[in-house]
Amino acid sequence: MQRIKTSYVGVYYRLARRIGRKGQEKIFYIVFKKDGVTREEKAGGEFRQGMTAARAARIRADRIEGKRLSNKETREKREAEKAAQEARWTIDRLWSEYKAGRVKSKSLASDDYMFRKHLAPVFGEKEPGELIPLEFDRLRLALLKTKSKQTVAYLLKLMRRIVNFGVTRQLCPPLTFKVELPKVYNAKTENLTPDQLKRLLETIDREPNAQVAGLMRLALLTGMRRGELFRLQWQDVDFERGFISIRGPKGGQDQTIPMNSEARALLERHYLGRLKSSPQVFPGRGGRQRTDIRKQVNKIKEAAGLPKSFRALHGLRHVYASMLASSGQVDMYTLQKLLTHKSPQMTQRYAHLRDETLRRASDLAGKLMSETEKNEETLTA
Repeated sequence: MQRIKTSYVGVYYRLARRIGRKGQEKIFYIVFKKDGVTREEKAGGEFRQGMTAARAARIRADRIEGKRLSNKETREKREAEKAAQEARWTIDRLWSEYKAGRVKSKSLASDDYMFRKHLAPVFGEKEPGELIPLEFDRLRLALLKTKSKQTVAYLLKLMRRIVNFGVTRQLCPPLTFKVELPKVYNAKTENLTPDQLKRLLETIDREPNAQVAGLMRLALLTGMRRGELFRLQWQDVDFERGFISIRGPKGGQDQTIPMNSEARALLERHYLGRLKSSPQVFPGRGGRQRTDIRKQVNKIKEAAGLPKSFRALHGLRHVYASMLASSGQVDMYTLQKLLTHKSPQMTQRYAHLRDETLRRASDLAGKLMSETEKNEETLTA
């Protein structure tokens, strides 16, 4: 195409066919010398970019002064920025990756809502390495104005969990500071009186749903958490050695707990009536991993006349732990291992029950001593 001069120095145009329409349009070019090299660059089309000779002249001046990149350099810069953005493991991207590896459940949906509402607006577009303590402090103080300490602590723990997920998969560096959590005193323990426990067991025995009845009884016999019972597969049940493997517990590391004779008998009966197409011990719909059982266990709780505050499934774990602690025959270290607690501090909530048993034993010793002295006095008289 022939290059046609304009009234501006170093600005030319060529005529080209218009794209999508009849006729022609001017395609403007600039010619200038930089670093001893003569360059010719396309400035833009008359209709496509709204280019004029005057605009092209201003572009030429900026290119000579180094104030503007060429079209090619601009494209390369955009492509580099896009590639860099795609390579960034932001908190938002880490959360998406974290969700992709989790089983869909109500708890995951709840976490996602909490993340989108409270965490994403503050941290979503940032990488873990860009985070600073001040951001966490401001968020914590802002949330405490409308949320409970427990909710705020949960949100900050969720944020910490997302970063730790990225660190374990070598997607991002760890935080360089400790996230300060609100102090929450929620060492709540739930227990049942002997009469309440008796009514519960009788109600479970009458329950026609073998899955629900078996799950609740195993919770009482082993102290396993709800999620651990949901994830339990037959491959985790070692009848030969008498152990149950707990995969992905709350503490993070897989654990094994002993299977007592009552738990063994329950699982053996349950095995005979199992859904053979499912690997799950307590499968949900279609043999898949169960995600909720709240409705069924609450129905049993109400039928047994248990307190409204008693959590129908997690409370059974507390009953298991309380029975062992109050027996006086199980030390805190053993109880910690049975409950798969990560630290002994988590088990200490049951220490008062053991202390009460020890106190009664001590009182008995004093009583026996007193009775011995009285008998001696009687014999002497």
